[in-house]
Amino acid sequence: MARAFLGMGLLGANFVKAMLDKGEKVQIWNRNPERARALEASGAEVFASAADAVKGADHVHITVKDDAAVNEVLAAAAPGLKPGAIIIDHTTTTVEGARQRTEAWKDKGFTYLHAPVFMGPANAREGSGYMLVSGDQALIEKVQPLLDKMTGKVINLGPEEGKAAGMKLIGNSFLVTFVAGLSDTLSLGKALNISAQDIGSLFDIWNPAQMLPVRLQRMSSGDYSKASWELNMARKDTQIFINTVNENNGSLTVLPAIAATMDKWIEKGFGTSDWTVIAKDAVS
Repeated sequence: MARAFLGMGLLGANFVKAMLDKGEKVQIWNRNPERARALEASGAEVFASAADAVKGADHVHITVKDDAAVNEVLAAAAPGLKPGAIIIDHTTTTVEGARQRTEAWKDKGFTYLHAPVFMGPANAREGSGYMLVSGDQALIEKVQPLLDKMTGKVINLGPEEGKAAGMKLIGNSFLVTFVAGLSDTLSLGKALNISAQDIGSLFDIWNPAQMLPVRLQRMSSGDYSKASWELNMARKDTQIFINTVNENNGSLTVLPAIAATMDKWIEKGFGTSDWTVIAKDAVS
């Protein structure tokens, strides 16, 4: 059973290497042909056009940049698609884009499944990490054995088209804000002459990640009346963070914005509420 893969970025190239390691036949294409040709020595069949690369392939995988790139590449591949071919898109896209493509390719007589991933290049190479799917459950059942070989766990989010795209965006949003918060934490550490290694040692002993489920439940409950940390007190500490970094000519990414949000809720009369009240608008 032939497979095609369109897009030889870090993720796509490592997916292909893993497939080749398993003895699979893989037909590949990339806009920059040099990236594709780099995999010829490993056994990949390289094609000059997307349409040629997908000829005869039962499953066509794609990993590119965004909605526009997916649409452009699939349009270029369309003349070569085998009747009944299944398109499996691992690109991080919008929810609406995933839904539109599901319907559009169905109308053209093909099957499109959005299967974004929480995986880096190393995960793709070794078949670990997570792959998200949603939509047609019969289709997912059909292709899951194929997907299981590509990742550590396939997470089926149910029959709602586009939900996999949404959950992928949720995860990436958390990662972006998490790293930005760590950046500010490191800036504060630098201002206090506390090393990243010492900060890591603190988190080894006191792991704030363990608080995540309880904190999420508290934030989404809508009840902020029983404070474990009053907003007024959290705001006071936040100002200490900001002042300390500023006094040492450091830079901050998110803390000033958080302080402004806290001020808004204090002005509304929530100063003695639990500080997680700053999420009120997001969950109400």
